[in-house]
Amino acid sequence: MDYKTFLSSKVRLDSRMGFAVQAGEVNPLLKPHQSDITRWAVAGGRRAIFAAFGLGKSFMQLECLRLIGKKEGGRQLIIAPLGVRQEFKIDAAKLGIRIPFVRRPEDLADEGLYITNYESVRDGRLDVNEFNAVSLDEASVLRSYGSKTFQEFLVLFKDIKYRFVATATPSPNRYKELIHYAGFLGIMDTGQALTRFFQRDSTKANNLTLYPHKEHEFWLWVSSWAIFLQRPSDLGYSDEGYDLPQLHVHYHQVKANSGPVVDRDGQMGMFPNAAISLQAASREKRESMAARVDKMMEIIGQDPAAHCLLWHDQESERHAIKKALPEAVEVYGSQDLDEREQNIIDFSYGKIKYLATKPVLSGSGCNFQRHCHTAIFLGIGFKFNDFIQAIHRIFRFLQVKECHIHIIYADSERRILDVLKEKWSRHIEMVAKMTEIIKKYGLSHAEMESELRRSIGVERIEVSGEKFRVANNDCVEECKLIETDSIDLIHTSIPFANHYEYTPSYNDFGHTDNNDHFWRQMDFLTPELLRILKPGRVYACHVKDRIMFGNVTGHGMPTVSPFHAEAIFHAQKHGFVYFGMITVVTDVVRENNQTYRLGWTEQCKDGTKMGVGSPEYILLFRKLPTDRTKSYADDRVVKSKEDYSRARWQVDAHSFWRSSGDRSLTAEQMAEYPVDTISRVFQQHTMENLYDYEAHIRLGERLDAKGSLPSTFMTLAPGSHHEDVWHDVNRMRTLNGDQTQKGLNNHICPLQFDIVDRIINRFTNPGEEVFDPFGGLMTVPYRAILLGRRSRASELNTGYFFDGVKYLQAAERKKSMPSLFDFEKKAMVAA
Repeated sequence: MDYKTFLSSKVRLDSRMGFAVQAGEVNPLLKPHQSDITRWAVAGGRRAIFAAFGLGKSFMQLECLRLIGKKEGGRQLIIAPLGVRQEFKIDAAKLGIRIPFVRRPEDLADEGLYITNYESVRDGRLDVNEFNAVSLDEASVLRSYGSKTFQEFLVLFKDIKYRFVATATPSPNRYKELIHYAGFLGIMDTGQALTRFFQRDSTKANNLTLYPHKEHEFWLWVSSWAIFLQRPSDLGYSDEGYDLPQLHVHYHQVKANSGPVVDRDGQMGMFPNAAISLQAASREKRESMAARVDKMMEIIGQDPAAHCLLWHDQESERHAIKKALPEAVEVYGSQDLDEREQNIIDFSYGKIKYLATKPVLSGSGCNFQRHCHTAIFLGIGFKFNDFIQAIHRIFRFLQVKECHIHIIYADSERRILDVLKEKWSRHIEMVAKMTEIIKKYGLSHAEMESELRRSIGVERIEVSGEKFRVANNDCVEECKLIETDSIDLIHTSIPFANHYEYTPSYNDFGHTDNNDHFWRQMDFLTPELLRILKPGRVYACHVKDRIMFGNVTGHGMPTVSPFHAEAIFHAQKHGFVYFGMITVVTDVVRENNQTYRLGWTEQCKDGTKMGVGSPEYILLFRKLPTDRTKSYADDRVVKSKEDYSRARWQVDAHSFWRSSGDRSLTAEQMAEYPVDTISRVFQQHTMENLYDYEAHIRLGERLDAKGSLPSTFMTLAPGSHHEDVWHDVNRMRTLNGDQTQKGLNNHICPLQFDIVDRIINRFTNPGEEVFDPFGGLMTVPYRAILLGRRSRASELNTGYFFDGVKYLQAAERKKSMPSLFDFEKKAMVAA
């Protein structure tokens, strides 16, 4: 297979896993928009139906699975929240479908359609692999089980051919939910989706920000596998019968009885603020409960004939409601499941006048619009999805009366209310965006896929100066243009398989399925690197092992994919000899903030699952020289003993070692310094004195007690005596600093100046040529110019390329580029 054929094999636009269904095959009871969506979903085989409340998600799910069962036989399963199965049975009966409820394997009988609840699957009582098609009804309720369960749950179905999700409110505030749906459906790997569309916060895991320039592409991609339908007219049909009566939202502020607020440091505040923390919010709810219940009773008294939903969040609130309104029927978590479900059904059909329940229990899937048009929220919280779902239990299709939503909150909860309104506003914006896309493209995705189609190849652009020659090009194609045995040093940071994606191009090495797929593309590059490198010279490859999370591997704990080892064996396979590895120490605290895999709390719970921080590595490979008698390079890198001292030689040649201690700095001495100064002073101390592990720990504990041990980075990192373990790399000093200053797109994996400078000085002579096949922002050629070398590079991303060219031109003019560190220092001075 040649390179172009390999790239062409990446093209997989058609993600359809289903089969075509003719209009006449769909049950005629389905309305036109329901029939169209059903046919689209079955044709895709793995699709998401995000249809607004009352548009018939249950009908569409039932019909999708019926059509699959008709064609392929076997068993099909709907998984729904507790209390929803009766609604499904009612709708199934209208369609002439039998749908037994199952909780465990012995409940299964013949082939056909079944329904179960999420708890049965979550607790392992029912094996989903007994079914060939599964639909998750109100899939967003999985969030209520917590992030870990949410992720693990969606992995359980990887071997099931047909998969669907259905919910009215995929959260606009939690992009990861949509990405997990895509992973569950097999549309795109979660990590690939994160890399393609989102910039990550290097200080905090899961803090995602959608790239502004990729927002349209992201929502277009989502709409290629999910249908966001707000009303039938979005697909060109009449809205007759779907126009809802007016919704009235009433806000009622009551006064909290809380006294002066004192924080954990003893500082007193003038006003309570429940938005400070969940703990503070809970306290304010307790303090204002009597006033809120009084307001609830006042609202009920204004329309005593009305049936009413009483939403609450805490058990104490439920008890207070029952005490004030004894005729209210309760639904709560520890209640018998059958009793809970019967209460929901009785309220739905008007047999109960007042129902007190939590949004997390009854806010999804229940139809209360037949006899109720009033709902009272006894309090407010941060969870918008639970809130909006609860509103639409009554404000939905078949509601004939104007709806009244009463929100009671304490004066100390104003900020929480503001946050809730902000999320509601973003939800409306997302709905409008999705409506615009569906109206433009409908259910025919040919035009949509055309917009999402990636490119193959790039029109080569070359820019050169006195000391550099760089090209906007695929690195494989660019290497083919370089003369054999012409490069003095190759230094690069290769992509970390499919962990990062840099361009919407099939040429992108990050656009690969997995490690094996990535190395197959590297099979075209590495032989070229060997060819162009001078005999005896060095290929210095920057890599880092990849963290594999337990919900992906099924191990239940984070593990490490030895990516650096794979890189070693790959280079050896293509003729390089491996002769060493430089370890670049990383900050374990910062890493934990990014991955949550090395937490102090988890270590204390069970140290056996705890690994260590993942360092970066510079792998050293060599192209064997022509004369191997003494293996000197054909063009040697020569150093004089005056410049290259015996001491430096010993550090370079010796293996890593560290002393053990006689004394350490006191916490009192160090606490007087700023935190950044503490880091430098302690590191210098470990270099100049004997090292004492226990003293190191005691010092950290004392600093922590004084509030001088930050949680955002490692303050007391010990220094290394060995030059091949670099503890002092300044991670702020990268060309991303200038990108940040200009508001431009940062490179995802910038090399630090310190690393590049040391490699270039160690393995080249002045005036020689350094090459980086993955140029990025041109850090390697930029530093090479400043160190008196010539440079060459290729970069596929056009934006990075032109930004990098500016840096190279500036380097030739001998102007240093400001780094993030410089920028922040200037900003502090200006402030």
